[in-house]
Amino acid sequence: MNSADRTTEVTSKPERRYELDWLRVLAVLLLIYFHTAAIFYRGNLGEFYVKNDVASPAMQLFITFVHQWHMPLFFLVSGSSTWFALSFRTGSEYIKERLKRLFIPFLFGTLVIVPPQVYYRLLSNPDYQASYLQFYPQFFNGIRPQGNFEWAHLWFLIYLLVFSLIALPLFLHLKKKETQAVIPKIANFLEKPGAIFLLAIPLAIIEGALRPRWPGLQNLYDDWANFCLYLLYFIYGYLLCSDSRFKQAIDKNLNVSVILAVAGMTVLLFLWGTDTVPEQGYSWEYVGYQLFRGFNSWCWVIALLGLAQRYLNFNNRLLQYASAACYPFYILHQTVVVAIGFYVVQWNTGIMEKFWIISTASLLGTIILYDLFVKRINLARFMFGLKPINSEPAISQEKASSTQ
Repeated sequence: MNSADRTTEVTSKPERRYELDWLRVLAVLLLIYFHTAAIFYRGNLGEFYVKNDVASPAMQLFITFVHQWHMPLFFLVSGSSTWFALSFRTGSEYIKERLKRLFIPFLFGTLVIVPPQVYYRLLSNPDYQASYLQFYPQFFNGIRPQGNFEWAHLWFLIYLLVFSLIALPLFLHLKKKETQAVIPKIANFLEKPGAIFLLAIPLAIIEGALRPRWPGLQNLYDDWANFCLYLLYFIYGYLLCSDSRFKQAIDKNLNVSVILAVAGMTVLLFLWGTDTVPEQGYSWEYVGYQLFRGFNSWCWVIALLGLAQRYLNFNNRLLQYASAACYPFYILHQTVVVAIGFYVVQWNTGIMEKFWIISTASLLGTIILYDLFVKRINLARFMFGLKPINSEPAISQEKASSTQ
């Protein structure tokens, strides 16, 4: 046993937090509607793989609203799952589990799941006539935007793997006997009225200092605003599960967090809806705008955590099924949305009709692919980061830590 293992106290599995499972499942489900809406979006968040000829202002606002808190919530819940995983795993066991459940699905997904999305993007150009077999070698011709190679929505998996490895020494250090008093001291301070919102300060500083230069490419090597922001949310997620007083602090500040989240979002929606967002750059106006965004994102995350603690801390058969399905669902869903969307946008019908047809068909299609193939075939389960069918059937809190 190495030194990292010796410093990691391995205990029995802690009590399950079902509200975190519900948040994870609902956040993954929301992606169907988010990425369907992206087909009708035009803005500074980038173009989707297929797009409707006519954009929708309503979809624009929906995309920017969800984008404000969705990925922060994902990474925070993932950090929470890491706390549960390290409560009964050694450091080396955790690394092996992360590589198996994150890197293998990332590699498989990049080579198999992502290329169809790029193919449909190229097919959107009427001059492109290649078959999929002719296209596939072209997938490796350079990195997007100059070339075709990319990891699409699977950027989340590689970021999460890197965060898991980077933050592991910190998490193991906090579990040492000589440093075990650090988290209780932090929890004792943040339990005071309003103190939980102080955690927004580093997040806001990251947005204000880095976002003007790095708007967000999700390419890992030149994406410092997203990298630092999501890493901090990941660490916050670990901390918030490490002491029950964090949960109490979130509950005590629920009403305030909801008010601040909604009020702040009202301001942001006004700016987005009236096209009065300051121009990107290191101006006082734009930096202030990003500071405000960073604070508002934290308010939304705290509000959603608080609401989930109050109303979603229960288990049922639907949650059990969805918890097992949400990771492969995440990997599959965007390719299904792109494939269906490519054909539906060509129909002569309204935007809302197209939206509901694409989202509903994509939801059903993704569930069918999971239930008929991924769920039942051990090789597919391995490629999608799931345990084999003959393994222990119990769904543990850490099971979906590599999802969201």
